[in-house]
Amino acid sequence: MRGNRFTLLDLFAGCGGMTRGFLDQGGFDSVGAVEIDRAAAATYAANFDPSGDHTFAGDIAGFTDVPEVDVVIGGPPCQGFSALGQRDPNDLRNQLWRQFVRIVRESDARMFVFENVDRFARTPEFVLLRVAAGDGGELADFRTQVFRLNAADFGTPQKRIRTIVVGSRIGPVADPVQTHAKAPVGELSRWRSLREAFLEGPVLLEPEVRKVWLPESTVDFQGKSVEGAFKLHDLHLTRHYDLTSEIRYAHIAPGQSRFHLPDELQYPCWRRHTKGAGDVLGRLEWDKPAVTMRTEFFRPEKGRFLHPQWENGGVQINRALTHAEAAVVQGFDERHVWCGSKAAIARQIGNAVPPPLAEAVARVVAGRLDAVGDAAGLD
Repeated sequence: MRGNRFTLLDLFAGCGGMTRGFLDQGGFDSVGAVEIDRAAAATYAANFDPSGDHTFAGDIAGFTDVPEVDVVIGGPPCQGFSALGQRDPNDLRNQLWRQFVRIVRESDARMFVFENVDRFARTPEFVLLRVAAGDGGELADFRTQVFRLNAADFGTPQKRIRTIVVGSRIGPVADPVQTHAKAPVGELSRWRSLREAFLEGPVLLEPEVRKVWLPESTVDFQGKSVEGAFKLHDLHLTRHYDLTSEIRYAHIAPGQSRFHLPDELQYPCWRRHTKGAGDVLGRLEWDKPAVTMRTEFFRPEKGRFLHPQWENGGVQINRALTHAEAAVVQGFDERHVWCGSKAAIARQIGNAVPPPLAEAVARVVAGRLDAVGDAAGLD
């Protein structure tokens, strides 16, 4: 255990996946978070700030009481950049990185970690962020390193590629150390499969699910009632599916999608579109990681989110992933609790930074801070 401890501020914190990874690494103390979504802010506080005193639940532009910290972390909303969005250059969400830069400057941070979708590295905003951390920019004393990381390479049972920008004014960081691979060599382990994650890991999630609703429970968050806090197994919930949907799902084997349905089970609009996203109404596979989780993972029509259990003539689980399964796919375990409605929690899960990926980044950040020493103390 290192003697030095480092302070951490999480912006656009969501449910706290990045903070979870940094704290799992050890040596970091969370001293604040900013999150505009109230349910997500309540989830963050329930896990890392029980009093709620250091969680700012509001528009980041109104966050002006900025503490002095060692590291600022965060991932501005990615919908304006993502392949699923319209990639509108005028989307106001694409300007939130400027607030990130402002707070890095005002916090006197020595390092920052900026997380976003893979596509972010090909946007004008990425170029402007690099300019801000260059000669004559607002963060002129920082130098940046860019990493394109797949969460599956760090033990998350999900293929999820992200752009990570590490900024430092105390020297460069080492490359995050990969622990898993699709075709492992040497000491690398094979990518974690859904079988390992659901049936062989520390969190056992039985395929048969009958619960539909969250239990009735509320917590106080900054003087107002919020649904929660729910444990992981509270989130092992299914939905009511109509008979036609269940028949469709039953025709789709692992690795297949809507393109494998017989014509009589195709939606009329699908008959007119024989090309397009191959993951729609897709079934996952037991011995592979999941595809990238989205905020609507509970709707099979939105992607490859059907449960992997399917035997021809045998046991079939004809439903989408539960909230608990999606959380495990994102790398969360039973320590993490959740606040909000089913829909609100689904958004939190789909938008989260996988903690194992965050932990790998935290390790190289801590290594650089350790090398310099003289950490800023807690007030």
